[in-house]
Amino acid sequence: MKKIIAATAGVIALGFASSAMAASMVGTWTWNGYQITCAEGGANGLSCKVDSGPSNVGMEMVESKMSMKDGAHVGRIKHPADGKSYNAQMKFDGDDKVVMTGVTDDGAKASGTFMRKK
Repeated sequence: MKKIIAATAGVIALGFASSAMAASMVGTWTWNGYQITCAEGGANGLSCKVDSGPSNVGMEMVESKMSMKDGAHVGRIKHPADGKSYNAQMKFDGDDKVVMTGVTDDGAKASGTFMRKK
């Protein structure tokens, strides 16, 4: 019974972390000439699409539900420039800046800072 309660609490906490992440990401973000709009919803609870930029306009970036690990939101994110899937980690630096780092399954690394557009 204790294990069931603990597992249920963990699932609820994960759901809260995912919904909190979605709520905090809602809005329009910029990165290196790209504009990305994020909204709650979609298959993974958060949808971020490339609105404008040099490539991949219209691409959905969020490929998995986000979870919390070591103070960061983690999940599979497509890179707006190359379209590759990264195991990404996102950390907020205030309300209007997100620092993202990631690595592909074949070991390629990328990082960047996304700024909220006001």
